[in-house]
Amino acid sequence: MLPGRRASRVGDLILREIADLLMTRVKDPRVKTTTVTGIFVSKDLRYARVYFSLIGDEPEILEAQKGLDSAKGFIKREIGLRLDLKYVPDLVFRHDPSLAEGDHMEKLFRRLKTEEGH
Repeated sequence: MLPGRRASRVGDLILREIADLLMTRVKDPRVKTTTVTGIFVSKDLRYARVYFSLIGDEPEILEAQKGLDSAKGFIKREIGLRLDLKYVPDLVFRHDPSLAEGDHMEKLFRRLKTEEGH
């Protein structure tokens, strides 16, 4: 197996579980509109950086970050129960602005298209 391949596979499994937990088990309203967009797991599987996105302003992003940080222990515990891992990586949540940037670009394109029509 290639170095880092296991970390990538484990990361995919963890990301899928986090997405499911956020939709079905985490009751914090601050995280309901978040989408997990990616994960980086260290080769030793001890740390995982989980990227999330939401379309909103800075205060909404900060609230979502607080909600995710608050739910971190629960999420880590649930991953430990769901996946057969020797260690569950420490989770760090980071905002990924790509969804919001894509939404902004889409609005710009729509505006340009309507301006061209006049």
